[in-house]
Amino acid sequence: MLRRASVLAYGLAAYALFVAVLVYTVGFLAGVGVPKDVDDGPAGPAWRAVLVDLALLGVFAVQHSVMARPWFKRWWTRTVPPAIERSTYVLAASLVVALLLWQWRPLPDHIWSVEVTWARALLWAGYALGWAVLLLSTFLIGHFDLFGLRQVLSRARERRYAEPDFREPWLYRLVRHPLMVGFLIAFWVTPDMSAGRLLFAAAATGYILVAVRLEEHDLRRQLGEPYERYLARVPRFVPRPSAIGGRRRHARQAG
Repeated sequence: MLRRASVLAYGLAAYALFVAVLVYTVGFLAGVGVPKDVDDGPAGPAWRAVLVDLALLGVFAVQHSVMARPWFKRWWTRTVPPAIERSTYVLAASLVVALLLWQWRPLPDHIWSVEVTWARALLWAGYALGWAVLLLSTFLIGHFDLFGLRQVLSRARERRYAEPDFREPWLYRLVRHPLMVGFLIAFWVTPDMSAGRLLFAAAATGYILVAVRLEEHDLRRQLGEPYERYLARVPRFVPRPSAIGGRRRHARQAG
């Protein structure tokens, strides 16, 4: 009983840290409501800031990619109980992002700054939309599976956990990676782009472009023919106009 309670507490703590770091990241990039944002921090030479920031982003990229690979999971679960494997991944990723936010070095020179009131409001709405798309995407494919909660709850209830089946919910019928699309929107849509934020957005975008290919490679091997057909039918990031039009026609007919 104590072991099951410990597993559940561990999973809940990892999830709580993830939520806290995600909320802080939203404020960090927006420069709103946090004690340190992307343009705050110790001043220093630009070359040093670039090196430190790229090193921090590199640590995140390595952690995020390596721990997500099937071979690492097979090795890792020889030591870590399978019930907390996903929670441990979430915990590690959250700690690495927290380190990045804490140690980030600013490059405050402006690349662009939109002053027109309505345009600023529109860009802030786009920024919020990016995070909303990201969050919605997690719930469409199983938010509580993705962040390890269902695994620890199954262990606490002494029930067998099964991985979710391959599905194509709503946004995933338009693009293969709507969650990453949400990140890309949030990274790039802003009324104020500093050199530091540009570095963050460019490096994170480069990582996303690599990471999704690694993920698709793994899913090809795991899911086989159904996923191959999905790859052929659905674009990676940008929906086809015909797909959007078809969804609209279907919605009108249903109404």
